[in-house]
Amino acid sequence: MPTSTLSPARTRDPVPEDVRPERGLLHTSVIIDLDQLDVSQLPIEVAVSAITMAELAAGPHATSDPDERGRRQDRLQRSEAAFDPLPFDSDAARAYGRVFASVMATGRKARGPRAVDLLTAATALASGLPLYTRNGQDFAGLEGLIDIVVL
Repeated sequence: MPTSTLSPARTRDPVPEDVRPERGLLHTSVIIDLDQLDVSQLPIEVAVSAITMAELAAGPHATSDPDERGRRQDRLQRSEAAFDPLPFDSDAARAYGRVFASVMATGRKARGPRAVDLLTAATALASGLPLYTRNGQDFAGLEGLIDIVVL
């Protein structure tokens, strides 16, 4: 079951591997739904940010349901084994200023819960990678900065 509906952000249909993007950064929403996605929708080489890993690490602590906690812990451990996350470094910190300004220019708030997603977007911007997400509306206003691919 998808976590959100598609938004008007730039979207792509599944494409053959020989024309799939080489690399892309996966948002936390994609990692959560990874087992439900068609691999042809993803880039050939995938990356995650340290911010996504932090969100996944918080996940088991954000529920009181023991079964859900176990699922989230399993997802975290599988992700830790599979990915060497891109850091939120000084380049990403500078990129965050541009991301923040772009969101504010649309009249949307860039603070609060949205800030974590925007830190991930800044990592994508600093790395020159398209951002793959299930929650395109969370990145509204960034279309001119980052290629947002909504799955």
